[in-house]
Amino acid sequence: MRGSRRVLWLAVAVLATIAAPWGAVPGGTTEPVQLADMDAGGDGGVNIDLAVRQVTVTPVRAHVGDVVHVDMVIENKDEGSQTTSAELLVNGKAVASQLFTWGVSPGERLYRLSFAWDTRKVPPGEYRIGGQAFVWEDSSPFDNRLVVTQPVVIAPAGGGFPGGEAAGGSATETDPRFGRSRAGG
Repeated sequence: MRGSRRVLWLAVAVLATIAAPWGAVPGGTTEPVQLADMDAGGDGGVNIDLAVRQVTVTPVRAHVGDVVHVDMVIENKDEGSQTTSAELLVNGKAVASQLFTWGVSPGERLYRLSFAWDTRKVPPGEYRIGGQAFVWEDSSPFDNRLVVTQPVVIAPAGGGFPGGEAAGGSATETDPRFGRSRAGG
């Protein structure tokens, strides 16, 4: 066992000695090298930055079995082009997703996606609705998710709503850094 440890340490030492000079240039330095897509821009790399800017839910008062419509506005804030999955979130869990391609046209920055949430098998209660568009390479992932503050109330089929309100209504959550005129609302 002792001999195998020595051989292992010897192999590590040899590899470390060989690896450093292999990439070095005589008279130069051996600094770490960053790949273009991994440095989040600045050196000619692509900076990817998607943001979920707006989520609208209609109706916010529904009965079990109704379809709740959710519209999302996603912005490509920087560069890059990719096909990404956008997800409809209910209480933080993805219940639907769809692929969309962004960044193909430099002038196209906003993407509008629509989802339909079928509540046939959903128990009555309050639900938080949100949207998410996640990209691993995103330079600011904090804005890839947006949740509507007002919950959706699902009542039993034929049942009433708190406060005697009627079915219907809508709620929109807009990222405060995003202008309403750009969102179209």
